[in-house]
Amino acid sequence: MKTIGLIGGMSWQSTVHYYQWINQGISDKLGGLHSAQILLHSLDFDRIEKLQADLQWQQAGDILIDSARKLELAGADGLMICTNTMHIVAEQVADSVNIPLLHLADATAQKVVEQNIQTIGLLGTAFTMEQGFYKDRLLQAGLKVVVPDAEARRIVHQIIYQELCLGEVKDSSRVQYLKIMNQFVAQGAEGIILGCTEIAMLVKSQHTNVALFDTTSIHAEAAVEWMLQD
Repeated sequence: MKTIGLIGGMSWQSTVHYYQWINQGISDKLGGLHSAQILLHSLDFDRIEKLQADLQWQQAGDILIDSARKLELAGADGLMICTNTMHIVAEQVADSVNIPLLHLADATAQKVVEQNIQTIGLLGTAFTMEQGFYKDRLLQAGLKVVVPDAEARRIVHQIIYQELCLGEVKDSSRVQYLKIMNQFVAQGAEGIILGCTEIAMLVKSQHTNVALFDTTSIHAEAAVEWMLQD
């Protein structure tokens, strides 16, 4: 079994699920008392969030690069960035180490394509919905990507940072998300990517008839498959 290095804490609410689901996946595959070989470096998200808000991506990237190098030195065979938004610096992080980075958007795109879906809705932080670092990888996989309008993007972003990252799950916010998701369907979306690792805390498959792609669980599943490869 390979050892996976997790750059987490962004926010810790979703990193909990990464740790749980990777361990559960290894247990399901190997049985018995098997668990995952994980190295976790959990960052202080307050520092990262302030840099995000100020669009200081190079400084934020330097923090993740430092984390990646520490995990490599500690013995990680591969890396994961446990957040969608900070994949904005994924290439810089990958170039800073000599071990592979399992890219969240690539794993998600593969899962969507496997379901024979062509048009996909994307929910996430404003950075993820508006910039190309994430959408471009979906487009490269042959997908058509639909994002909300400006006001809806503001609502989605605000709920992520002011509620979900703090562990707050509100029915009123779920109603707002479901309204936006229904707009996706009206635009032809055959499925929706929950492109922020906290969104699955709020919206689950029982809340909608449209296919949901939870990036946290997809990324964790990809980690398990990679860890068990020869």
